[in-house]
Amino acid sequence: MDFKEYIRVIPDFPQPGISFKDITTLLMNGEAYRKAIEELKTMVGDLKIDVIAGPEARGFVVGAPLAYALGVGFTPIRKSGKLPYETIEADYDLEYGKDKLAMHVDAVKEGQNVLIADDLLATGGTISTSVNLIRKLGGNVVGAAFLIELEDLKGRDKMPGVDVFTLMKYDH
Repeated sequence: MDFKEYIRVIPDFPQPGISFKDITTLLMNGEAYRKAIEELKTMVGDLKIDVIAGPEARGFVVGAPLAYALGVGFTPIRKSGKLPYETIEADYDLEYGKDKLAMHVDAVKEGQNVLIADDLLATGGTISTSVNLIRKLGGNVVGAAFLIELEDLKGRDKMPGVDVFTLMKYDH
């Protein structure tokens, strides 16, 4: 299946010069959404995964169904102030701004193998921060899976030693 057929590209959003890759059109198509999750499952199927972590918010719509398909747990990575229990936090740079991510202190157990799942790999700020949070909790990041990778932004370079799996690749 050509998953790019289900991605709406919106020029100059959220600011001039950005070519936004909108996954909502893929999510609205049940068959395409299911096949995308199945394809990611196949891509990461040889990894030993104990839990999937997904950054807010679109990492939830990729990570949770992937965790379900693999029969493993899911843990959210949220923006600061959104989790109700004790957290660890880290600042990071976005493609067009700054933010802070948090995880519950018990979200990942020492030695657990964690796959990070998200919709898009761009500059790598969100994902490299996610990798660092998981490692601080004692987790072993076994890979990162994405629907889309913007190759020219070289986000994978910010995650040395982490295998990256993507369904679609675009230039920025």
